[in-house]
Amino acid sequence: MKKLSQMFYLAKWFFRARFLGRKNPLQTVLFITDKCNLACKHCSVYSREKPHTMTYAEVRDELEYAYGLGSRFVDFEGGEVMLWRDGDFRINDLLDLAREVGFFSATITTNAQLPFAGVRADSIWVSLDGYGKYHETIRGEGTFARLEKNIAACGHPHLSVNMVVNKYNWESVADTIRYVRENPAIESISINFYTPFPDAENLMITQAQREAVIDTVIAMKRQGYPIMNSVSGLRLMKHNCFKRRCWVTNFIYADHKRALCAGAELGICDDCGLCMAGEMNAVFNLRPDTVLAGLKLRL
Repeated sequence: MKKLSQMFYLAKWFFRARFLGRKNPLQTVLFITDKCNLACKHCSVYSREKPHTMTYAEVRDELEYAYGLGSRFVDFEGGEVMLWRDGDFRINDLLDLAREVGFFSATITTNAQLPFAGVRADSIWVSLDGYGKYHETIRGEGTFARLEKNIAACGHPHLSVNMVVNKYNWESVADTIRYVRENPAIESISINFYTPFPDAENLMITQAQREAVIDTVIAMKRQGYPIMNSVSGLRLMKHNCFKRRCWVTNFIYADHKRALCAGAELGICDDCGLCMAGEMNAVFNLRPDTVLAGLKLRL
């Protein structure tokens, strides 16, 4: 009955958005802290002099705000979410709180440098930026070994990895996808591309490299590799020439700024590498493979 109710909500939301033009977000990315235990090449958050961290009460306020907008899926992100503290409250308390508010699912994204066994997320995303040395080129020596150890110890049935393709790791995409298939602790992999946000090293790859990577990912997807991205969404990301539906996601930052995609505010949509943009467009055009991928991810 619960799943049926959720499906009905999604159908109603889609009808209102697609045919009535109502732009209510369906998912929320909630950055609960800027604190991090790594200094990755592509990131500028870790270097902030005064990193923000939300309190438990502030997270509740933001969850209730997002739910009131129509959002039903929440992704807790950082910084590093496993560093989040507020007195005796820990990340599991926020996951339980999200369900109490009414969200259909609550997920976390972690760099897997700290143990996270027992986390009560509906699904867990681990940032994996290539196999072995490629990951460590971006995230630091020893990070891959710790990631492997904590993933193996986690035991969560819905643990996936997210790879951000950049100039340091683009040649390792196929090997990383193969590694994911061979690792029994990992369910799937999501592919994204580096987006040139300010205050971080420019890791953009060339257009030719991007097209080659997407061709490889599509080919491996068709061969049965566990890739979360849909073929329809990947095709759109080749040239980034499609109508943006990024309002589907509501972003709330640790300093309480509420915004649409930061890339849209900065005017860098033409260089966007967040493949969710292509997925959202494909959903609105009722591409069956994208719709099925979305339902599998969220429900």
